[in-house]
Amino acid sequence: MATRRAVHRAAAAASVDSLRRFCSSTAPAAAAATRHRQPPQDHEFLSPSPYVGSWETPKDPKEAEAKLVGLRREYAKQVKELRKEYIREVELMRLEQQRKDEAKREAIRVAREERNKVKAAEAKVRAEERMVAEEEFRQMLMKERTEKLENWRMKEKSREDKKKEARELLRRKSSVWVDEAELEKKVLEAIVDTTTL
Repeated sequence: MATRRAVHRAAAAASVDSLRRFCSSTAPAAAAATRHRQPPQDHEFLSPSPYVGSWETPKDPKEAEAKLVGLRREYAKQVKELRKEYIREVELMRLEQQRKDEAKREAIRVAREERNKVKAAEAKVRAEERMVAEEEFRQMLMKERTEKLENWRMKEKSREDKKKEARELLRRKSSVWVDEAELEKKVLEAIVDTTTL
């Protein structure tokens, strides 16, 4: 039972170990690729320092200490100058980047203004076309309304004419009509007096 556990632990450790190697095998290569980049072509390297390899051991320790203090002081001055130069270069690079960013923003602003002008012109053209279409539609509606009104007037006139004709016909017919009170008298007269019409 103990051997089974030991074998199982060893197998698990081996699989974890191989998984770690597999996962980390690509990461260091990628990190090394980014870490060991070549400098740009226009990069200027500093000249070799005259202090490297210039130390000659003096016989007196005090002289060696004084020489070492002088070297350290010179080295501190050089580092200070290099830092000033680095700060100046970084500031120049920042200003250059800021100028580029400003130029880019200006180009984007100009392009946006141009797009807005084009959009405004297109919107104006569309508005004019819409107004022309609305005016044509309004004219067409007015024409239809006038036609309908004219048609309605003609129908009303025709209806009035028919009413007048019906009234006239009724008036003519009613002039021939006889009251009931006189109906017997008229019938008697017609029977007695037979005149041909």
